[in-house]
Amino acid sequence: MMDDSIHILLIEDDPAHAELIERAFEERGDGAHLAIAHTLAAARAHLQSFKPTLIIADWRLPDGDSKTILEEQGASKIPVIIMTSYGSERNAVEAMKSGALDYIIKSSESMMDMPHIAERAIDQWLIVQEQERMQLALAEREAQFRLLAENSSDMISRHDIKGNFLYVSPASRALVGYEPEELVGKGVLPFIHPEDAPDIITLFSRFNWNDPTAAFPYRALHKNGEYIWLETTARIIYDQDHNAIELQASSRDITERKQAQVKLQHALSDLKDAYEKTIKGWVLALDLRDRETEGHTQRVTEMTIKLARELGCTDEEILDIQRGALLHDIGKMGIPDEILQKPGPLTEEEWLIMRRHPDYAYQMLSKIGYLHRALIIPYYHHERWDGSGYPHKLKGEDIPLVARLFAVVDVWDALSSDRPYRKRMHPKDVIEYLEKEAGKLFDPYIVEKFLKLIR
Repeated sequence: MMDDSIHILLIEDDPAHAELIERAFEERGDGAHLAIAHTLAAARAHLQSFKPTLIIADWRLPDGDSKTILEEQGASKIPVIIMTSYGSERNAVEAMKSGALDYIIKSSESMMDMPHIAERAIDQWLIVQEQERMQLALAEREAQFRLLAENSSDMISRHDIKGNFLYVSPASRALVGYEPEELVGKGVLPFIHPEDAPDIITLFSRFNWNDPTAAFPYRALHKNGEYIWLETTARIIYDQDHNAIELQASSRDITERKQAQVKLQHALSDLKDAYEKTIKGWVLALDLRDRETEGHTQRVTEMTIKLARELGCTDEEILDIQRGALLHDIGKMGIPDEILQKPGPLTEEEWLIMRRHPDYAYQMLSKIGYLHRALIIPYYHHERWDGSGYPHKLKGEDIPLVARLFAVVDVWDALSSDRPYRKRMHPKDVIEYLEKEAGKLFDPYIVEKFLKLIR
């Protein structure tokens, strides 16, 4: 519907026709403004002072024909409807070629219907203008895209929804060895490593890549037959109905980065292996020094891991538990031989020295970062549930869980093994001892779980 923002210039030399059209607009009563010029000269004077929304012009006028108005407009872009009493196909074609928006044969009916014709023409013109604007914007974006793509060291590509290359930038030569025209029209999958292809298929089938910063690494086939690592960021292009119509991607070579990551992983693996061998070396040194307890460390480590799994510890926690169990007596390296290897019971003074081994363990291991969590067992495994242990006399749940866990296993193995100053206890007697001391020396819940494990 037209309103008072609509200004129409009518160029009509016949006063009767002009009056008929003017009356039609007045009867319409929607507020559109109609200005009338009877000659081309009058129309030009009007156009110099005001730009109308629409021009309705008689084809033949006393001082020329309306085609000159179309030619003189240039870039002003005012839609023009040509009307004439002498209609012919030739005139219609000529008018449309000159830039007219529509061509009307004069009649009483068409002149009385001119407000509706004008309204449809304006709506049509707005649609044309919007289409031209969108095409211009698209052309500008396309030009910007190509300018960036042609000068980028990354390979810029466009793909249809099936993954076929629609465009590839010149960087493909340096990146994958192919000329752009060798890739355009081909699917992407033949150039992807078979192990990485399922992820690419998922990308194109689901179109769920909505984060433009997300980078996807994969192996791509170079023209020389070797695979290189590429990292691609992409965004999906949608039409006005939000249907995916295209995918635009930017890819770069990350082969050197991947090779560096592999080297780093190998180095970390070697370092981890060195750590584990160092721990085992320390344990072996302690076993060689204290032959009477040889094998104790391996046994308690294996049983402690079983109990930890039973209690639901994670793999990461179990790794620290394993290291702590292996090193639980490492502090005894600081105990003199005459006490550590004494064949009989220790005196009270000797026990005071022996009880320092958790503190020695702390002094030895606390500055080694990767053993911080493992240190819990060597430092706290002699603490007791009722607070009678050492070195801190911790009580109940103040004692770290893994230390409470290990304490049960450690005592179980010690009582089940021969020592220089006593013989091993019968398994039944060991179980009775643990049951008796549950809630006193040991966490009763852990004792219950452990006894279920060994029975």
